[in-house]
Amino acid sequence: MKRLFVGLILCVSFSLPAGAARIPEAGHDEVVYYANAYAEHYGIPRELVHAVITQESGWNPRAVSPKGAMGLMQLMPATAADYGVRNPFDISDNISGGVQYLASLIKQFNGDYRLVLAAYYRGSRPLLRRGLRYSDADVYAYVASVRRLYLAEVALHNTSSNLVSGGDQ
Repeated sequence: MKRLFVGLILCVSFSLPAGAARIPEAGHDEVVYYANAYAEHYGIPRELVHAVITQESGWNPRAVSPKGAMGLMQLMPATAADYGVRNPFDISDNISGGVQYLASLIKQFNGDYRLVLAAYYRGSRPLLRRGLRYSDADVYAYVASVRRLYLAEVALHNTSSNLVSGGDQ
């Protein structure tokens, strides 16, 4: 699945958002634990979940956007309610809802991660109205930024795996 994601979005160029951290700061073990656990539970690459969290909140569980999105995965109140999130600032609750939302978008858009990320950012209705196309520069920048973060996560985990195994993989 990781290779499919990389292959689907290799043609997108992007830049990191200002101030976005590449990996969580020390002390975020609980966040990483829940991100990995929910990613595994819903069958989503953990690197994708990490990339979305980095992009959305910079690993800040108390983040609030100017539009009202809340928590690590920046869930809008209606989305949080749709996925049973009672407290968007609770680490487990927020990640559970966000990863469930990602999983539903993956199913809705048949695994096309470019569309999944565009829908995560803008909502699925605009994409569906436009025949699964998006042209907004902000959406392109978002998808591209998450792609870069995802690839950095993949590289980080591959390097860690190689170090642990002695590089025999």
